[in-house]
Amino acid sequence: MIRMSSFSRFFPAWLTDYPRQHLTADLAAGLIVCILVIPQSLAYALLAGLPPQAGLYVSIFPVIAYALLGSSRVQALGPVAITSIMTFAVLSPLATPGSASYLLLAASLALLSGLLLLACGMLRLGFLAQLLSRPVISGFISGAAILIIFSQLKYLLGLQPSSNDLATIIRALLTQWPDIAIATASIGGLALLILSSNRSLLPALLGRLGLSSSATAFIGRLMPLLVVLLATATVIALDLDRQHGVAVVGPITEGLPDFVVFLPTVDTVRQLWLPAVLMTLIGMVQGISIAQALAIKRQERIDANAELRGLGAANIVAAFYGGMPVGAGLSRSAVNVTAGAQTPLASVVAALLMIGIISGAAEWFARLPLTVLAASIIIAAASMVDLNSLRQAWHYDRADALAWLGTAGGVMLLGLEQGIALGILLSLATLLFRASTPHIAVIGRIPDSEHFRNVDRHEVDTIPGVLLLRIDENLFFGNLSAVESRLDIELQRQPAIRDVVLIMSAVNRVDTTAMAVLTDLNRELANRQIHLHLAEVKGPVQDRLSRSPLWPALSGQVFLAVNDAYEAFLPNRENSDTCQ
Repeated sequence: MIRMSSFSRFFPAWLTDYPRQHLTADLAAGLIVCILVIPQSLAYALLAGLPPQAGLYVSIFPVIAYALLGSSRVQALGPVAITSIMTFAVLSPLATPGSASYLLLAASLALLSGLLLLACGMLRLGFLAQLLSRPVISGFISGAAILIIFSQLKYLLGLQPSSNDLATIIRALLTQWPDIAIATASIGGLALLILSSNRSLLPALLGRLGLSSSATAFIGRLMPLLVVLLATATVIALDLDRQHGVAVVGPITEGLPDFVVFLPTVDTVRQLWLPAVLMTLIGMVQGISIAQALAIKRQERIDANAELRGLGAANIVAAFYGGMPVGAGLSRSAVNVTAGAQTPLASVVAALLMIGIISGAAEWFARLPLTVLAASIIIAAASMVDLNSLRQAWHYDRADALAWLGTAGGVMLLGLEQGIALGILLSLATLLFRASTPHIAVIGRIPDSEHFRNVDRHEVDTIPGVLLLRIDENLFFGNLSAVESRLDIELQRQPAIRDVVLIMSAVNRVDTTAMAVLTDLNRELANRQIHLHLAEVKGPVQDRLSRSPLWPALSGQVFLAVNDAYEAFLPNRENSDTCQ
């Protein structure tokens, strides 16, 4: 084990106590990751409306910043699809993609979201990642992925829609199809076919040839790079960009850029604060979710707040160096794990090797056809459309499924911000609807036991004149009418009732309005010669109610357990009956 005796407190734990036996694996993984993510980095920069080299730039120092501050040992960071499409969707209405003002806005967006992520990590707000439900997150990512797919069709087919909204792109596909560039579409279609078969046909074929699963996985990870190299070689050999108008990446600036320190203007902050908050939430959820999934698989643990600090620092560095928001990449992390990475040193090695590529090999990608990058983006985006999540939600809870559909549809038709806002509103509406319509059950005792169950589900004993009513929800101003209505129905159904026992085992809170309504209900029932009793009141709820007007005025008793209440009314045992 390699130990660093001096200044060790300034370095992360994985570096101060680095296991020597992991060094070879990390060095090899860093080399593989560096090579394989080059096409992806170029593609996502173009997807964000930025120069292609921006994707390479933010694969260096932001990656190192995350490796030093994050807690995941194998999660890989860099330009990712969701942050790229969000960047383009937010900034394209404000400035021309690729222009100086656009680049400044992109850097400002990275800086603002980085500061927010860092602040959340410093304030230990990692729990905020749980505020968005999974159907909303899945719907948002799926809707954004569909937007990504449609946005890349113009590069894949060589079309020129007037804008990048979904309706315009679909209209262009319907009206401009005779103008499809044959050479461009042929290269893109072939690349799309190869990359799509890479996930299904290729593993089966290689397996029949006797290759191991690890070798098959490695070749599958290598395939996108091979497709890029082959397509680039074809363009160069046949001069397709000059003779047939196949769009290519174009000149890539070699060498490392300078760190550019800046402060966004007040107007810029006013324009970008809401998108920055949205990007922070999505980055938070995605980063922590991927890190947790990888940690569980490797039987490790992560620190959610350290993850936020790492992601925040990476985006702040990216703002000053590269000017492109970054995030935790699922495909990058998968490549990192498959390549054999054991610690964050693999990411550091990949970042350092990227410096060499930018300094001496960037020109190799100048004639890379955009249609191939579009094909790789489409394949990556297609894997993000989570229809299985929608299917599960539809069978389990239609309200969650509607939140999924509302979020995805809102993203596609209204935009990213409006889409996720719609999803959050649908989730809140669902939550309020469920809370306002609580499950209320009339219960009885299972014979020869002390267990109580719903009379509509079990054969139980009840006592004439006694109503045991269990409320399975907190009591607040929004659901009191439902409770009163159910009580009225039961009293009308059984006019002989003289004792009502409210079972509050599932009630964790009674707000002021609910306390007042219970007080009024106690008085009204007393006027009808009906006693109101409470059972299984939780300590915090009892502490509050004991200081309210209800407690001294309660016409009945407060029972520690439902069975105590049942036993108290058993003098009428001979008149008890059994209900279904």
